[in-house]
Amino acid sequence: MSLESQFFLLMKFVIPIYLLAFILYAVRAFKGPTIVDIVLAVDCLSFDVAAFMAILAVYFRSVFLVSGAMILALWGYLLDIYIAKHLVSREVGA
Repeated sequence: MSLESQFFLLMKFVIPIYLLAFILYAVRAFKGPTIVDIVLAVDCLSFDVAAFMAILAVYFRSVFLVSGAMILALWGYLLDIYIAKHLVSREVGA
C-alpha cells in the first residue's frame, strides 16, 4: 500500500469528523448561552478550519492554502486577545 493510498484512506475518516466538529461548533456559536461560549466556539471553529485547510494543502499540493490557513489561525488568535482584553478591562484597541 503506497503512502498516497494511505493518505486517501485516512482522509475518508478525517473529513466526516471535521464536518461533524464544524456543525457542533456552529451550533454552539449561534446558541451559546454566554459570550465566553460563543468566543470559544468561534475560536475552535477557526483553528479547525485552519487545520483542515492545511490538510487540504497537502492533499492538493498547494502552497496557497497553507498561507490562508496561517492567516486564519492568526485571526483567531487576535480575536481571543481582543475579547479577553474586553472582558477583563472593558476596553478594546491598542
